[in-house]
Amino acid sequence: MALEVGIVGAAGAGKTTLFTALTGGGGDYGKANLGMAQIADERLDALARVVAAKKITPAAIRVQDVPGTGSALLGNLRQVDALLAVLDGFSPAADPASQLEELELELLVADRDHVEARLERVAKQAKSGDPRLRVEVDQLGEILASIDAGQPLSDYPGALPPALEPLTAKPLISVVNGPAGIDLALEAELARLDAAEAAAFRDGGGSALEQVARLLRDALELNTFFTAGEKETRAWPLRRGATALEAAASIHSDIARGFIRCEVIDWRDLVEAGSHREAARRGLQRLEGKTYIVADGDVLNVRFNV
Repeated sequence: MALEVGIVGAAGAGKTTLFTALTGGGGDYGKANLGMAQIADERLDALARVVAAKKITPAAIRVQDVPGTGSALLGNLRQVDALLAVLDGFSPAADPASQLEELELELLVADRDHVEARLERVAKQAKSGDPRLRVEVDQLGEILASIDAGQPLSDYPGALPPALEPLTAKPLISVVNGPAGIDLALEAELARLDAAEAAAFRDGGGSALEQVARLLRDALELNTFFTAGEKETRAWPLRRGATALEAAASIHSDIARGFIRCEVIDWRDLVEAGSHREAARRGLQRLEGKTYIVADGDVLNVRFNV
């Protein structure tokens, strides 16, 4: 499953321009936009050459851009993994710090409306006498009080109901659109060019997508693992500390269900060896079980039987 991010910000800050820069597609201003952004990774290309892969699939980010900051619109982003806050850094009187404060307040208001609506609904259901619902009513009341005190739910000391999906508990990553940050208009134009042309124009500098990907990687504590075969070589994002079983599940639920063992090799060792067979001959490949903690750059081959 692809990592998913939502783009938020004030009107005119550059949300749709960032969407275009990330996805390479033309977003419609004033409308909801949805697209996929592929993350370039030199390691993936090197692995694909070694195994003569017919298909190369980079890790991808699913991107949503909503046209405004009202509670209803922001509510469409409750299932994303992180939020990208676009801040205007071009206007003469631009104050990105103040914009970020206003946006954080908008997110808090959206969470308040969401929690209040859920509390009203659960309170009615709790009249049936279900003790679990009564517990949730009390919990939602405490959460609402915390929001009313101006606290984002990332600071809430207790556990949150799994179905709540609060916006203020998600990582909020600032992207300043301007000289002190990223020139999003330029990046949107470069995203439409051939990759080689865009790279030549940047003269070695990274793209907006690469910069944002690094920010997301740090905020979400992500690693990348690979599957490398002749049919397809692919990069997969995975939370740091995740196990081989969780990596298998991100590939396919059937693979996780029938997990037996996992062949593991560092991507550098595979590239240096030149093939899986040679890497195994050199003793660079090992077998690991379900609880193995996947490292960044691991190449995995999961043995399974369904």
